[in-house]
Amino acid sequence: MADPLSDTAKTAYSNQMRDVLLVLLGIDMTAVVAVLLTGAVGMTTGADPRRQNRLMRLRVSLQAIAIALVVLLLMMGH
Repeated sequence: MADPLSDTAKTAYSNQMRDVLLVLLGIDMTAVVAVLLTGAVGMTTGADPRRQNRLMRLRVSLQAIAIALVVLLLMMGH
């Protein structure tokens, strides 16, 4: 049975997927910086420690997502 996708279609799909992952990575990295700065400003103003802890957990989660996206990009071979 022949492969339903031609090499051209596979390349186009791969390029589109790479572009989507790069955009998601950019959004995620921007979110990491925003949460980091929000937490840093909150610490200087004496904000609620519970809120600071939630921000730290959110930042770590966003960084884990960023690492996963980078791994996916590397696995795609680009």
